[in-house]
Amino acid sequence: MNKKIGVYSSIANLIAVICFALSMLFGFDNGSYFSSMFIAFSFVLMMCGYAYFAEKETKLAGYVSIAFSAIYTAIILLVYFAQLTTVRLSELTQQAAILLDFQQCGLLFNYDLLGYAVMSLATFFAGLTVTSRTKADQWLKYLLMIHGTFFISCLIAPMLGLFKANSPTWVGVAVLEFWCLYFCPISILSFLHFSNCKE
Repeated sequence: MNKKIGVYSSIANLIAVICFALSMLFGFDNGSYFSSMFIAFSFVLMMCGYAYFAEKETKLAGYVSIAFSAIYTAIILLVYFAQLTTVRLSELTQQAAILLDFQQCGLLFNYDLLGYAVMSLATFFAGLTVTSRTKADQWLKYLLMIHGTFFISCLIAPMLGLFKANSPTWVGVAVLEFWCLYFCPISILSFLHFSNCKE
């Protein structure tokens, strides 16, 4: 069962990332919000898998990745659930929209970036748990740990006010599509990694 959870969560994560990428390409905001929630759900399961299958020397890194993934998921679910409920279904005042509407690049947008900063830390520590026995695992380890460097940009960008509501839409879409292209191999390699793990 433990192996299956790792395998199935990797598949679910890949599907959610692809749905997110397509939603962004076609400008379907609610689709991107919904799929982002499932990226978060499946991500926590993946991180738990890394911790479970980690060797004794790297167990702590696995536990740290779980902790950061839980923080990321809590932030992301709050942000996107608000978009799909309060923002979508309510007539917000201008000030409330500036704070709550993701498209306004306000408070919840900044929380979203904080969430992805914490996600990056989770992948870094998950990467520490991977033993490079195969080429696929070597790539997985490097991709996870390099993804950890996104922590800096995701944390600093909101503090510098780099994203504004009147910024060109294509810039944000391009950044997110790049992230999807980067993360899809992580999902695929995670699937292979968990498939080869022994119970």
